[in-house]
Amino acid sequence: MARDEQLKERWNNVVDKLTHQFAEGDTLDLDAIIYLIGVQELGQIHKTFKKDEKVNLMHIAICRLLEPYGYYEFDYFDDDGWPHYKFKEALPVLKAGEQTVLMKEAIVNYFLEKEYIQ
Repeated sequence: MARDEQLKERWNNVVDKLTHQFAEGDTLDLDAIIYLIGVQELGQIHKTFKKDEKVNLMHIAICRLLEPYGYYEFDYFDDDGWPHYKFKEALPVLKAGEQTVLMKEAIVNYFLEKEYIQ
């Protein structure tokens, strides 16, 4: 199977599983999945978050997702249990579609690592 086809199949699998598990009928989009990863990484799954905390959760997720690519490195957990990452390398200039593909690939790899999908 071609790499792009495999990514598309795995991405659809992630979306379907997460939508079934967390959404009530509406298909989760990329931002919603990034948010869920941030909540997972924080580990405070039963907490209600304020708007600024939701933005921070998405930042945590993006750092975690791009860590294997060498763009960020985990640094420490603060006193409230929030993970912090160090910026290591700037992302290359990517078009919007290329950014989306990178994030989808990173998300698929994250869920493969977590053994949520195969």
